[in-house]
Amino acid sequence: MVNRQKILIVDDDSNIAELISLYLTKECFETMIASDGETALILADSFAPNLILLDLMLPGIDGYQVCREIRAKSSIPIIMLSAKGEIFDKVLGLELGADDYMEKPFDSKELVARVKAVLRRYKPAAVSPQAADVKCVEYPDLIINQTNYSVIYMGKTVDMPPKELELLYFLASSPNHVFTREQLLDQIWGYEYIGDTRTVDVHIKRLREKINDHASWKIATIWGIGYKFEVRQ
Repeated sequence: MVNRQKILIVDDDSNIAELISLYLTKECFETMIASDGETALILADSFAPNLILLDLMLPGIDGYQVCREIRAKSSIPIIMLSAKGEIFDKVLGLELGADDYMEKPFDSKELVARVKAVLRRYKPAAVSPQAADVKCVEYPDLIINQTNYSVIYMGKTVDMPPKELELLYFLASSPNHVFTREQLLDQIWGYEYIGDTRTVDVHIKRLREKINDHASWKIATIWGIGYKFEVRQ
């Protein structure tokens, strides 16, 4: 029997939480519900979910703090759910480490599609060590492996959420090629993702906080256009 992927639903509105659980159960996911931030942090360890759907307005510890504490020790995918639709709220959520952000009310089919899309990106591909199509790029002091979703920088493993790693891999796979923000948004978030191009800027900022410019390469900003992985000859 194949183990079902587990989704932790964090929302203090029991009606919404139960409805989301129903949608996901029909798609063969195993779900568990937490109605407050403290319970969410406990279940993030004991339930060991494959993905967390996290409401922002929670009693006690709010969703932002829950996300911050989970990100301090895990790269598990997080999709934030909120009635707040301001760009500031979205950017803050992404800066704290969320992989996606959905406004309430949302369409059930879109929610399920986003859950599946994030899980596809996060799940390491099942390939043998000898496989010829391993997705890995190497530069001095940097190894980005999208097959097993790992980044090794200066000899140490760097913990990254799926979208950060995919963005870094995509740029590094085409050294010195300039990509617009729109191209990166389409390539990394895909499936008709409705988002602001500032989403790309937020993820680039987070990458730069984890990986400094190297004598041989760097993530370069091309003003007015976008970004490139610049390799010095």
